[in-house]
Amino acid sequence: MAKKITADDILPLSEYGAIRREKAREITAVKRHRRMAIGPDATLYFENYETMWRQVHEMLYIEKGGEEQIADELDAYNPLIPNGRELVATLMFEIEEKARRHRLLGQLGGVEETVILRLGSERIRAQAEMDVDRTSAEGKASSVHFLHFPFTEAQIRRFNEPDEEVIVAIEHPRYSHMATMPNDVRAALAGDFD
Repeated sequence: MAKKITADDILPLSEYGAIRREKAREITAVKRHRRMAIGPDATLYFENYETMWRQVHEMLYIEKGGEEQIADELDAYNPLIPNGRELVATLMFEIEEKARRHRLLGQLGGVEETVILRLGSERIRAQAEMDVDRTSAEGKASSVHFLHFPFTEAQIRRFNEPDEEVIVAIEHPRYSHMATMPNDVRAALAGDFD
């Protein structure tokens, strides 16, 4: 099973503050090969231990909630570390223009249930993190969704075959786009499997 962040992994704020800029540069380099666009407005950011370690530290550094905050942050972010038989991604709709963002998200209710990863003819449907409902009662989608792609052993082997095409798609009627996973992203994500 993949490693989880524990309280022992948390640096004191002063220690983290001293290396914060360096860690930001490091994580930017890591994330460069862990993201892919799907259509004009959506991006998948594939998470791992490093991305979540920094996220936990950033939350603690910014909010300064002390020891009491640590458990909450670990509970929130540990589920986003792949367990060795899955890929985990943050799906973000990144639209700068406020009116267009509001209009699009207002039409995307349930979008988190329409994301798939395809290996040849085989489809792996994303499972949304169920921490909170990401679609309002009015059908408006959140701009951020947390997704798990569960793999079988055979699917992991296929994912790691260099000639296997990997497609990620959003199949929502109001946002239907797909993209081929770039080779550098596949190579980075291969390390998420045991």
